[in-house]
Amino acid sequence: MGKNILVAFQGLLGAYSDLAAREIFPDTNTLPRPSFEEALSAVEKNLADKAVIPVENTIAGRVAEIHQILSSTKLKIVAEHFHRVNHHLLAIKGTKIKDLKNIYSHIHALNQCRGFTKKLRAKTIFSADTAGAAKDVSMLGKKVNGAIASKLAAKIYDLSILRSNVEDVRHNVTRFLVLGKNDPNLATKKKPILTSLVFYVRNVPAAMHKALGGFATNNVNMTKLESFMIHGSFRQAQFYADIEGHPDEKNVKL
Repeated sequence: MGKNILVAFQGLLGAYSDLAAREIFPDTNTLPRPSFEEALSAVEKNLADKAVIPVENTIAGRVAEIHQILSSTKLKIVAEHFHRVNHHLLAIKGTKIKDLKNIYSHIHALNQCRGFTKKLRAKTIFSADTAGAAKDVSMLGKKVNGAIASKLAAKIYDLSILRSNVEDVRHNVTRFLVLGKNDPNLATKKKPILTSLVFYVRNVPAAMHKALGGFATNNVNMTKLESFMIHGSFRQAQFYADIEGHPDEKNVKL
């Protein structure tokens, strides 16, 4: 998808978002940012060329805050990527599994590896993210500590992989969006195109029916529709939708 570009992501080096960015752009440099907003802001301010952010996971579900962030940015979704999540048990070099007393990782990663960690009889400790857990274990430098993180994190923080694929289920996939300033070119796209949009309707009878009727009238296939509350109110909701087609196509164009 491009070479020699800078891609922003949320988290530390070695995070799964970092790994996904490197899969999408093999010859890229990545820019870690502390939040999703700052990852997108880096592109808006020309500090990075693209941003890669997760939107949903087959086990943990959607990343709810992302939908609200998408509605406030002027960046365009230019691609999507599905990343198969493989969790690995990491520790400093020379450590054996029987040495471990503490296992650090993000809460979702620990939950996804619960069956494995129970067998270890080690204490599980929540970290802000998986890459941060790997970094902490590396800095602590003790054989009693382990982390559940990516293979990339093991490489970056000079850790050994004690056990690979320690997740309880194998269908652990995260969907990522690639965002940039420019629209994807319809003429150069050979694969089917999805368009994501965020909209809201008035809180009146039949408002939702009228909003969705236009898609059916114009023969536009909607593959996803989700609602989420805004402004702390139960009376108004925004909707996130994925539809088949490019915004420049006649039946999709607003």
